[in-house]
Amino acid sequence: MVMEEVFKKLHALQEVLSEKIALEREIEDIPKMLLTQEELLSRLKKSFIEKNQEYETVRSNANMLRGQLAEAESAREKAEKHMDSITTQREYEALDKEIRDASEREQQHRKDLQKEDRLFSELDEQQKRDAALIDQQEKELAEKRSGVEAEISARKSESEALADKEKDITPGLDPDILFKFDRIIRSKLGLGIVAIKGGVCNGCHMILPAEFANMVRSGEEIVFCPYCSRILFYQEADQGEQDFFDEEDAGSLSDLDDLDSEEDEEYEDEETEEGGEEKSEMGYEE
Repeated sequence: MVMEEVFKKLHALQEVLSEKIALEREIEDIPKMLLTQEELLSRLKKSFIEKNQEYETVRSNANMLRGQLAEAESAREKAEKHMDSITTQREYEALDKEIRDASEREQQHRKDLQKEDRLFSELDEQQKRDAALIDQQEKELAEKRSGVEAEISARKSESEALADKEKDITPGLDPDILFKFDRIIRSKLGLGIVAIKGGVCNGCHMILPAEFANMVRSGEEIVFCPYCSRILFYQEADQGEQDFFDEEDAGSLSDLDDLDSEEDEEYEDEETEEGGEEKSEMGYEE
């Protein structure tokens, strides 16, 4: 298969794979929307249970205060009835104190009861609202679950159709190339094959060595960008753009090795000079 046809297939495959991968991610993300609402519903139910315990405690306290208030009222009324039958000042003072104590207890119990009744009323209203909200959330969640299942099913059908297109495109392509191409598209936001234009990779916008760029220009084999790993194909530079295919200007792959060798030589020269200076200084001291 000629490289021109290979590149044509890779471009077509890129469109199919990009769309297929996007669908796969949507299928994974769709249930996550339900997860958020499920967590919200769980928190609502937990809060409802905690408030319900407080609700029961307040109701119990209110009932207890009603009993204490009734006892205080009964004690006061009983003492007031005995006022008509007392005969001595001491009896009067004792009974009067009993009436005052009972009245004070009655007033305090009434205040406490009013406070508990207000709190009970607030909690009762809040529990009713929370119960209605929980019921509404459960109904909405059930509807969304049904909708999500239908949406996932539709996405899977689209993905299967794309998989069939992929099978129609891939015959004749190297399996290793296909494996790498799929991984590149997944990691490079759907872009697995890009042009080299003016000696620059259009994927990562890095300038490529001229020797490497000429290899792409020849179109004799599949070449991967050494920087971003995308498959490269040659595209003529637009008018006015600098072309980096001149080896004198852009260098070559071998220049990288030459640069390392020059650095090593400079480093060795520096060591030699430093060693000579040390010997000279040592000789002068002696």
